[in-house]
Amino acid sequence: MTPRKQPSQRSSLFAEGARRSPTEVPPKEAPLAARMRPRSLDEFVGQSHLLERGSVLRTLIEEDKLRSVMLVGPAGTGKTSLAVLIARHTSAEFIQLSAVTSGVADVRRVVEEGRERLEATGRRTVLFIDEVHRFNKAQQDVLLPGVEAGWIVLVGATTESPFFSIIRPLLSRTVLFRLDSLTEADIRTILDRAVDDVERGIGGMKADGDALDAIANRSEGDARVALNGLEASADRARIAGRSTVTLEDAEDAMRQRYLRYDRAGDKHYDVISAFIKSMRGSDPDAALAWLAR
Repeated sequence: MTPRKQPSQRSSLFAEGARRSPTEVPPKEAPLAARMRPRSLDEFVGQSHLLERGSVLRTLIEEDKLRSVMLVGPAGTGKTSLAVLIARHTSAEFIQLSAVTSGVADVRRVVEEGRERLEATGRRTVLFIDEVHRFNKAQQDVLLPGVEAGWIVLVGATTESPFFSIIRPLLSRTVLFRLDSLTEADIRTILDRAVDDVERGIGGMKADGDALDAIANRSEGDARVALNGLEASADRARIAGRSTVTLEDAEDAMRQRYLRYDRAGDKHYDVISAFIKSMRGSDPDAALAWLAR
């Protein structure tokens, strides 16, 4: 009987404790958006079409039977938070890479480690790649053998259309889940939690309802933008010697309204289309508004 090949000990990624676990509690110095990440699927706000009880994605996560997936959606809709929850639920080795800072060698090393780990221990490897659309074709090609053979379970997160940014062979080996922009009600729920949570939130400070409404309204469905705005508002109130965030604090922190836009994605062409239609409809106010974006 041929003995199983033992995993290589040379790789820093394979060593225990070599990287920060995404399930660790963020330090108090971390941004509010990081501190307020949901700790369970029941805490997750929004995306009910994906995470309601009995849904495919929720069942795969809870039963620890996740297969390779692509999480597609605008910024601040919960893609990274969902990946952190996957890390909390899975018994597999969870590795996180950023497509901004990782190269072909990093990807090849993780794939090889996944193969060695599966052969030596039977334990799967879940690889989360944030901003996966930033990977070029060569980097994506390196993932193919590992995904196809089951050495790694790929969880990719992207704000771009995967049909343009992800190579067809890789896309065909993953299940695509689309996340929607959060509603104002969703954002308000998240903000209320940040106010009420003394330990993880804004440090026991209060916030007027109209201040939270203003932040939710101007965040364009992006929870990260909303929480950053709340944190800045709280800092402004604290510096002024007040314990309550007011509408003035919120308006000052969110002075520049956040607008979703992408230079080469769907939003770019949506804005162009809206501008052209405004011109055709002889609506100068709308035309100027879309042009200003």
